[in-house]
Amino acid sequence: MDQRNLFDTPATYRLLRLENLAGLLVALAMLATHYTQVRWWTFVLLFAYIDAIGYLPGAIAYRRAHGRSISQAYYFLYNSTHSLLSGLAVAGIWAIVVGPEWALLAIPIHLFGDRSIFGNFLKPFGVSFEPVAHPAFSRFQSSYASHAVDDERSRDVPL
Repeated sequence: MDQRNLFDTPATYRLLRLENLAGLLVALAMLATHYTQVRWWTFVLLFAYIDAIGYLPGAIAYRRAHGRSISQAYYFLYNSTHSLLSGLAVAGIWAIVVGPEWALLAIPIHLFGDRSIFGNFLKPFGVSFEPVAHPAFSRFQSSYASHAVDDERSRDVPL
């Protein structure tokens, strides 16, 4: 993927998930190291707010829409709460107002977990809120795969 080819192949998608798995494992190791110092109700609150605000409203709207499109506001809520930048902002504000604490690890654990375990990244407005193959992208993938095979064959031609 680059600035002119905004898509992932299955291999690059797996690599992105693997990078996020590394972040998840680091955050979990830090949590395990300091588990006796974690305020667990705070951890649960910080873990849950991301989906309570960002995912559940859109998921409910999606199910009620029965195949019709839903408001972009749900995508905005999802992307806002599932962004590492907003997570950093929430953690920073919390640390300033309440104080730094190990329960803040709930935020990166949630975000890295979504990306690494479930493969969920930010949601573009033009795709289904829940994972459904977009017909145009499916056609593109087929075309891309056939061109990749053709490119490989052309490289194997002896000079």
